[in-house]
Amino acid sequence: MPPIRPALVMAVLAAFTPRAHAEDRSVLLNCKVTVERASKDAKAVSEADLTRCRQIIREWALRDARTTVDENGRPLR
Repeated sequence: MPPIRPALVMAVLAAFTPRAHAEDRSVLLNCKVTVERASKDAKAVSEADLTRCRQIIREWALRDARTTVDENGRPLR
């Protein structure tokens, strides 16, 4: 029975671990609009949404800085 226990533990951990995935570019565009709207009207967006969008924009900026090709596979430089 001991070999089954580690497999069971791993299965349970895998089931409850959130999946890490990159958002598509539409999420980035929506966040840019949200931040722009918040700059015009402070009450338009909740602070939690604004913080999340700023983080997404930051992550995309870092990702784009490391990328040497565009979405179609053509070189950027």
